[in-house]
Formats: sequence, structure tokens, C-alpha cells
Amino acid sequence: MPPIVAVIAPGMMGSAVAKRLTSAGAQVRTLLAGRSAATTARAQAAGMVAASPDQIAEADFVLSIVPPGQALALAETLVPAMRAAARKPTYIDCNAVSPATVLRIAHLVQQSGAHFVDGGIIGPPPDLDSSKTRIYLSGPDAAKVAILQQYGLSMPVQPGPIGAASAMKMSYAGITKGFSALGATMMLAATRAGTAEALIAEMQVSQPALLKWLTAQMPKMHSKAYRWVAEMEEIAAFVGPDQTGDGFYPAAARLYQRIAADFDGPRAETKALDAFCDKSS
Repeated sequence: MPPIVAVIAPGMMGSAVAKRLTSAGAQVRTLLAGRSAATTARAQAAGMVAASPDQIAEADFVLSIVPPGQALALAETLVPAMRAAARKPTYIDCNAVSPATVLRIAHLVQQSGAHFVDGGIIGPPPDLDSSKTRIYLSGPDAAKVAILQQYGLSMPVQPGPIGAASAMKMSYAGITKGFSALGATMMLAATRAGTAEALIAEMQVSQPALLKWLTAQMPKMHSKAYRWVAEMEEIAAFVGPDQTGDGFYPAAARLYQRIAADFDGPRAETKALDAFCDKSS
């Protein structure tokens, strides 16, 4: 029988994961109580079925795909239902959180009697070529979850205990999103100094691949910046205090917090970033 999978929540990533699963024949449940009409429509388009917490706890697998600042709270919300469930699910935390945070979540989930697997998503929301999106898994029960590869997902098992997949995610996102923060800082500084065109011209000659990557990523960042604040804080915890680079990610968190506020308000800095990217094309 195809597995029953709960995917929470039906955001851009969660709904895309759900669509891959439902297209391959799996039943996918989600929580929709109190969600917006747009979110409900996105869930329905992905083939997701609205369910209560008790019905979520009866699934074979629960995939937690939420903003990192909500990961622990979601587990706390579902623990009573999982504790009461006659047949325990396997709970996979797929969020951008540090190994320390994922261990706290694992402790909560395991106290309910449910199994726990650490997960880390790298890549965009999956489409027909889901190999571009990998959900790394780690922990003793990781191989059991990898069965979902038969239902349209790419789920490599990361050697190591619970926390290994999250460490992989933290280190990868620390490079890519940390680099985006560095790029945004210098794009805005060059714009304020009136040297944006000169910078672009030099990079077109000496760093064309770097310029192409930055200008492709930057416009996608604005609407996601609010999510990346907590992610930078989690990466800071992963790096650890008094370690090399320990001040970089708190600063990146403040940058993304400022970009998120600007995107929701005057859009002065996000427009300046867009203008820089437009000049390089």
C-alpha cells in the first residue's frame, strides 16, 4: 500500500514536496486550520488533504517543513497527538535548524513514542526533476524514510547520527546564503558610493561566474529574507561561540531582517539591489 505522509506546512517547498508524493500515488495530509485562502488553494492544487492533529499522527511519516523559527513549536503542537496514537509515525524534521535544535526536537518527539529522523533540504522546491532537490536524512531510522524515493523524492542518507543532516544543511546554507548576504552588502555599498557600474564592469572581466550567480540569486532573496533571519541565527549556533567567523552570521541575520522590513515597506534597498542586477545583464 502507498504510504500516508503528512507534510506540514503547505508553503512553497512543502506543497511542491507534497505534489511529488501525490503524483506518485502517496496520500498526503496537512494542517489547514486557520490558514489563508491562498495557502488552502496551494495545498489543494498539490493534492493535499486537510487533517486534524490526530489524523496527522496516524500517518506513516510526518515531514516538518516550516520556517526554522517554527520547527520546535510544531513538534510541541503535535506531540500530544503522537503520544495518543496507537501506531506511531516517523517524524522527519526537514528544517534549517542547527544540530543542537534538532536534538531538542528529537527528544520531544521520541518522548511521544514516535521515531525521529533528521532531515535537511538542499535545492529549490522539487519539480518533475526532483534530483535537483535533495532531502538529506540521518539517524538510526533514516533508511526507513528513504522508501519515499519510490514516490518522487530524492532522499540520500547522510552517514552519522541525528544532527548530521542538519549539520550538512547548516554548512551548505552558511556558504550560499551567507555569500548572498555578503554580496547584498557590497552591492548596496557600491551603489551608495556611485561605483556600481565600475564594480559590475570589473566583475564581468575578472569574476563573470561570481557575478552571474549573485545577480541570479539576489532578486529571489527579497521575499525569502524574513525566513532567513532565524536560519542565520541557527547557523550562528552551529558555528558556535568563540569560533572562527562566530560574528558573521548574527550580522547576516540583521541584514536579512533589514531587507525583509524594506521589502514589506519602502523597498528602497531591494529596488537598489534589483537595479544593480539589471545593470549587469
